[in-house]
Amino acid sequence: MEGSSSLRRANCGAKGGSPGFKVRGFMGQQQLEDALTGMGLVIIPAGVPRFPGMTRDDLFNINAGIVKTLCEGIAKCCPKAIINLISNPVNSTVPIAAEVFKKAGTYDPKRLLGVTMLDVVRANTFVAEVLGLDPREVDVPVVGGHAGVTILPLLSQVKPLFSFNKEETEHLTSRIQNGGTEVVEAYAAVKFADACLQGLRGDAGIIQCAFVSSQVTELPFVASRVRLGRNGV
Repeated sequence: MEGSSSLRRANCGAKGGSPGFKVRGFMGQQQLEDALTGMGLVIIPAGVPRFPGMTRDDLFNINAGIVKTLCEGIAKCCPKAIINLISNPVNSTVPIAAEVFKKAGTYDPKRLLGVTMLDVVRANTFVAEVLGLDPREVDVPVVGGHAGVTILPLLSQVKPLFSFNKEETEHLTSRIQNGGTEVVEAYAAVKFADACLQGLRGDAGIIQCAFVSSQVTELPFVASRVRLGRNGV
């Protein structure tokens, strides 16, 4: 989805004992309410990507307005939905979304999640290369923020357990923080959305990293490991 001009809505059903899917398309702000009404999970990738030469401030100025409009629609049409916010810069768009929901009287910090799964996928991929493993066998928690040096892979908590030396730690940390073009973002978005759907179904033990409201530090939002359930975090 580019900008706010096109939205997709997927409804899942059953047919002959197998999952069935129906996808509907909506165009423009005039159909925003039709797209959002009754939704339990809303994924927001809307906005422009960061082009070469573009600063995060440039990106913020464009994407902030798009996120604000979509969140106003969510507050009106599906205030109890779990929000997966992907639009960059996540460190800024999540607080914007929170303020929109606060103004509308619908803010629930447990339901607003900034998607930092891309950082986790990068970390798992790069660490797996070092260990000679399949990335699906590796789990690296990534906390902090979702931009540059704010991204903090917890290499001391890697599963399976492995002890990296100082040089390896510095190299992997830098690569994870700056490896934006090495791992496709769409995969990470789908992986996190699937985890949220598992939580909505009531599956136990669904733990992922996400940029959420936090009291861990003096910062109001921090990427942390969270348990997902029927009500979000």
